[in-house]
Amino acid sequence: MPATTRYSRPPQRDSWFAPLSVDLFLKVLNTTLLHPFIAWLIPLCFRAQTVKWEAPPMVISIAWAIFITLCWMAGVINQRIAHGIPREVDLSEEVIVITGGASGLGLLIAEVYGMRGASVAVLDVNEMENTEARGVTFYKCDVGDKAQVAKVADEIEKELGTPTVLINNAAIVIGKSLLDLSLEEVDKSFSTNLLGPFYCLKTFLPAIIRGGNGGTIVNISSVIGTVGAAQLTDYAAAKAGISAMHRSLTAELRESHPEIRTVLVTPGQLSTPLFYGVQTPNSFVAPVVEPVDVTKEIVAAIDSGRGATVGMPLYARWIDWFNVLPVGVQVIVRAIAGVDRGMKSFVGRGGSSIEKESSE
Repeated sequence: MPATTRYSRPPQRDSWFAPLSVDLFLKVLNTTLLHPFIAWLIPLCFRAQTVKWEAPPMVISIAWAIFITLCWMAGVINQRIAHGIPREVDLSEEVIVITGGASGLGLLIAEVYGMRGASVAVLDVNEMENTEARGVTFYKCDVGDKAQVAKVADEIEKELGTPTVLINNAAIVIGKSLLDLSLEEVDKSFSTNLLGPFYCLKTFLPAIIRGGNGGTIVNISSVIGTVGAAQLTDYAAAKAGISAMHRSLTAELRESHPEIRTVLVTPGQLSTPLFYGVQTPNSFVAPVVEPVDVTKEIVAAIDSGRGATVGMPLYARWIDWFNVLPVGVQVIVRAIAGVDRGMKSFVGRGGSSIEKESSE
């Protein structure tokens, strides 16, 4: 988070192994034993020690290197089939629209691209935490109000140019049980978390297509949209809708406008004000995700002009398999994970009981 950010994650139950997580071990493996270059160094080192080709260590190391190389190639082919050929990106020509970019993840992405020469438009109902962000233009806008979105879209096109990238990032968390939610709160939650992305897509996607040079659509969903959680019925329903909308939109664009790239981001708990006060039940299996790590993935996808499906941390990449488990097993897993107890300590932005429109 930038130095201007006023909120920090409440202290976790720290211990000597607190920094350790499954994701950390996987990151180490991906740069060592699971990397093709390192895998092929092993048999080369054996050969330098005059180990015979038919010796078991040499055979095993070569087989391992071949396996890792094939897996790496399969990943590249899978990426190409799933998302097509990357589009060309020139940051000096990019106009990036970020909803909920006044703080958190959205602000971090805005600052990165603003400093690198892109034109960045931030849409938010809250004032920006960093009012001196270079290259970033702020537009006060409630994305749940389609009239405001349309008005701001005209201003952006006149002042910055035709948008090329849209990042649907704005969200709110109310954090109440269904019985405690008022109908007004339900309307507000869905208008921001689900209808807002629809309004922005309907408004900005035609402009991106009209630009003629392709573009990128980034939708921020959540693992909660797959597993659900107590006190998050409205948020979970909206995020499930975002994931379904993204997949359907990607299928449509693949046929009608293949030059448009789509990126779906499905993070676990982020250390942003959106879930202020929530304690992660297990920092080893389900560590809190830092916004800078998610930003790296989003920026890498946009910069390379490719589509992507980003899940962070590791369990988020496999979360769809949760619903394949027998229902009884799902209940046991939920109890062990503590997913339905996490919101009990939720206090909202700066200690309030309801989170205003913010970034993920």
